Amino acid sequence: MSDAVRLPTPADTYDFGRRLARVLRAGDLVLLTGPLGAGKTALTQGIGAGLGVRGDITSPTFVIARVHRPDPARGGRVALVHADAYRLGDAADPRAEIDDLDLDASVDDSVTVVEWGEGLAEHLTDAHLRIRIDRHDDDTREVELDPVGGDWADRLTTLP
Repeated sequence: MSDAVRLPTPADTYDFGRRLARVLRAGDLVLLTGPLGAGKTALTQGIGAGLGVRGDITSPTFVIARVHRPDPARGGRVALVHADAYRLGDAADPRAEIDDLDLDASVDDSVTVVEWGEGLAEHLTDAHLRIRIDRHDDDTREVELDPVGGDWADRLTTLP
C-alpha cells in the first residue's frame, strides 16, 4: 500500500514535513529516497519544525548524522536523528557502516530520518515509513508514502 501526494512548491514540501511530524513518535524510522535536489532535506526540516527540535536542520551529507534535541520552548517532545547515507556504501557491507553510526542506540528514543537509507537502514526497526520524493521539471514534487509494518498505515490515515 502506498499513497502519493503532489506538492507544488518547496515550501509545500516543508509544510508536508510539519504535518507528518504530528503522526510521528519516538521509535519511528523514516527512510527518504529520491534524486539529488528532490527535497529530502526540506522535508526533514519540516519534520524538525513539527517536532519542535533545536538547531537548524541542514543536510548531514558530510557529517553523516546529527541529533536535534527537543526544545521545550518550541513544544518539542522527541529528539530527531537525521542521517544521510549518501556517502556510505563503499565498504564490502554497507549495512555495517550504518551500524557503525550507532543509530540503533537512539532509535527507540527518537524519530530517526535517514536520507538515502533504503536498503541500508531497514534493519534498525521492525517497521518503518519509506518515502520517495520525485522532483518534476516544473519543480513540483511527488511524495509517495510506503508504510512497512507496524501501525504506519493506520497512522497515515490521520495525516492532516
